[in-house]
Amino acid sequence: MLVKVFGSAVFGVEATTITVEVNVDKGVGYHLVGLPDNAIKESSFRIAAALKNNGYMLPGKKITINMAPADLRKEGSAYDLTLALGILVASGQIKGDEIDKYIIMGELSLDGSLQPIKGALPIAIKAKAEGFKGFFLPKHNVKEAAIVKDLDVYGVENVQEVIDFFEGKGNLEPTKIDTRAEFYKELDFPEFDFSDVKGQESIKRCMEIAAAGGHNIILIGPPGAGKTMLAKRLPSILPPMTLHEALETTKIHSVAGKLKEVGLMNQRPFRSPHHTISNVALVGGGSYPQPGEISMAHNGVLFLDELPEFKRDVLEVMRQPLEDREVTISRAKFTVTYPSSFMLVASMNPSPSGFFNDPNAAQTASPYEMQRYLSKISGPLLDRIDIHIEVTPVPFEKLSDNQKAESSVTIRKRVTEAREIQSVRFEKMDNIHYNAQMNTKHIREFCALNEDSKTLLKNAMERLNLSARAYDRILKVARTIADLETSPEVAAAHIAEAIQYRSLDRDGWLG
Repeated sequence: MLVKVFGSAVFGVEATTITVEVNVDKGVGYHLVGLPDNAIKESSFRIAAALKNNGYMLPGKKITINMAPADLRKEGSAYDLTLALGILVASGQIKGDEIDKYIIMGELSLDGSLQPIKGALPIAIKAKAEGFKGFFLPKHNVKEAAIVKDLDVYGVENVQEVIDFFEGKGNLEPTKIDTRAEFYKELDFPEFDFSDVKGQESIKRCMEIAAAGGHNIILIGPPGAGKTMLAKRLPSILPPMTLHEALETTKIHSVAGKLKEVGLMNQRPFRSPHHTISNVALVGGGSYPQPGEISMAHNGVLFLDELPEFKRDVLEVMRQPLEDREVTISRAKFTVTYPSSFMLVASMNPSPSGFFNDPNAAQTASPYEMQRYLSKISGPLLDRIDIHIEVTPVPFEKLSDNQKAESSVTIRKRVTEAREIQSVRFEKMDNIHYNAQMNTKHIREFCALNEDSKTLLKNAMERLNLSARAYDRILKVARTIADLETSPEVAAAHIAEAIQYRSLDRDGWLG
């Protein structure tokens, strides 16, 4: 008897439906074809034990299983449940009149219970698009899949529950989630709040500008000045995610298997990889491509602490994703693209010892050592960072002051208002939502300067020897400063403030 059951494969952040054809015939043998990897080939042992422990068996006949399309590589253990149900129906052990109306995915344990799978959300989206009636998957993943409306999503703990459903015995009910209620429920009070930060008013101002325009920022200062503390608080002042952004972000984390029994993500991600990270772990890839840290930070913040300690080639591979806001990974037979629109926040010491520009510390690095330390970061990468700001240690008077600083909620309100101005400005453009995403054409259109501003910027360009890209960055930051002040024009004061935030372009910035 020949039976067709349906599973799904995830490539990038999109799913492809896989037809699993199971044929049970006279003879002896177990033949699995259609480019399965080792995890799928080993499934026969898991399936045999799981079925036996639930009162069923692998038929002692010739079992041929084809996973179509046969030229597409299938990977992972998530097809165990699909294959097991196909074998049971094809061998006549259970009824399966409507089995072809459902997507079935799950990894089997030897006792028949189900282990979590990756990519449940993209699979559910594809199942709905292709008109499937429902989706069976492990209970651990049910919340992320149930986000999709008009699809019956069944979270199951054991293979027996699925068998009972098709036999008409069980009382399995689909999981329903009110996506909008789940998403718009009040955001938790931020764990890290700007009200905890003493002093550092100029740095907080920089953070506010960076958040309002989505600008990349680098913090330069000695150890203990508060660089990491400030960076960790940046997500608390970013505007809340839109429903579309939340869905995109949840898809990436679903594919990477990083969702822990949650539905839609409503908090912006904050990723802080260690400086020993490899190229592949940062940008994504591998023999079976997976999203890297820059994609996991999509719509959120990627924090690189101690930037010069990262391997230079690791930093260089970020240059293209920083510009294109997506990363494409090519293999011989396929290409996948992961979105990577993130805010880069980097921190670094000004010298190997960290105290090069501290007037109270002994100078422990020579200019040569200093130059060698800074040369680990390439000019093109620094050009892609809009705001450079020095962080100085907080004096004792500020640290011991009991007065509460401005809270993240208050700052976020101003940031959100500035973002709304930008949303209106770019509403007719598909891929641009805030100032940092503007290209040269948009800068010319939205950052027009009067004569005073032009003269000021011209003098700064000549004195600081700035590149054309740095010129564009200054204009983008100035546009954001103007938006925070609800000013339709970019004035000379906005340009002057934006120029201050290019510390690393200035000669003698260290002393």
